[in-house]
Amino acid sequence: MRRLVPGAELDFTLYGTPGGRAALSIAGARRNLNLVETNPGQYEGTYTLSTRDRVTANSRVTANLRVANLVTSGVLSESLLRAPGQRRAARDARDGRDARDYAANAPRIEKFQAVGSTELRDGNDLSFAVYGTPGAKVDMSITGARGTFFLPEVAPGEYRGDYVIRRADNIRPNSVVVANLRINNRVVSATLAQPLQAMPAIQPVAQTARYCTNCATIESVNVVEVTGDGNYLGTIGGGVLGAVLGSQVGKGSGKTAAQIAGALGGAYIGRNIERNAKKTNHYEVLVRFQNGGTQTVTYENDPGVRVGEKVRVNDGVLTRDQ
Repeated sequence: MRRLVPGAELDFTLYGTPGGRAALSIAGARRNLNLVETNPGQYEGTYTLSTRDRVTANSRVTANLRVANLVTSGVLSESLLRAPGQRRAARDARDGRDARDYAANAPRIEKFQAVGSTELRDGNDLSFAVYGTPGAKVDMSITGARGTFFLPEVAPGEYRGDYVIRRADNIRPNSVVVANLRINNRVVSATLAQPLQAMPAIQPVAQTARYCTNCATIESVNVVEVTGDGNYLGTIGGGVLGAVLGSQVGKGSGKTAAQIAGALGGAYIGRNIERNAKKTNHYEVLVRFQNGGTQTVTYENDPGVRVGEKVRVNDGVLTRDQ
C-alpha cells in the first residue's frame, strides 16, 4: 500500500495451525478483522480503511489464532506501506512458496505394474503392485469387474495385492485398470499401461492380499434331528400292546389296574416307537466369508466337511478350495 487513505485496502495473510479461528487488530482502526482459512493452515483477509480510522504506516498489527481452548498471538514485523512493486513481489514469492509446498506434499505414484493371467477366466489371479508415497491408501478398479478393491502397504511406499476373477466379471486383455493413491485428502491416479493377459512376471512378495468373494472357511457343522409326530394308529397299536402286557402282570384285585396302567404305558411306548421310526437327521454347515459375512448351507446327508476347511460357495453348494 502506497498511501493509507480512506478506501485503501490492506491485505493480510496468516500461517498457522489448521482448523482455527484467526483475527487481526490494527492500532488506530475502529474495528477488528476476521480472517478466513483459504487453505489448511492459511488464513487471509482484507481490511478497508474508513474515514474514522487513524492507521499509520507503523501502526501495530496483532494477530490472534485460537484452536479449541488455546490461543497464540503474533505481531506484524513490517510496515503497512510498501514501495511500488514490493507488494506484487511479496505476493509472487508467497505464491511460489505455496506451490513448492503443495508439490512437495502432493501424493505420487512412481510405478504401477501387474502380473496378468494367460487365461482371463473365473478363479484365476491377477497380481498388482503400486509404488509411491508411503502411508497412503491405495484402491483399484478394473473395467469389467464390479466395485473396487484395496492394496495393502507391504513395505513403505509399496502396495501389493491379488484379485481373483469372479464368474460374473467380464475382464478383457485391454480392460482399463486404474489405481488411486490417497493421502491427506489428496488423490493421485495412474492407469495401468500393460495388458492383463500374457504380461511379463514380476517378483511376488509374501503375504499378498487375496480378494475372493466366494471363498469361505467352515465354522461349524451341526446335526439337526427331526422327529415326526405319532398318529392315531400308532397310539392305539401301542395301547393294545400295553394292555396285553398289563394283563400278564396283573393278579387278583389288582389285575384291572395293571391293565389300565399297561394300556397308558403302551400308548406312550407306541408314540415313541412311531417317532423313532420317523426320526431323520439333516446337516447345517455354517461358513464364514473373507469379508466377515456368514451363510448356512443345509444338507440332507453328511456333507463330509470339517470345521476349519477352506471352501468355495457357488449357488448354495460347497466345494473344497484346492
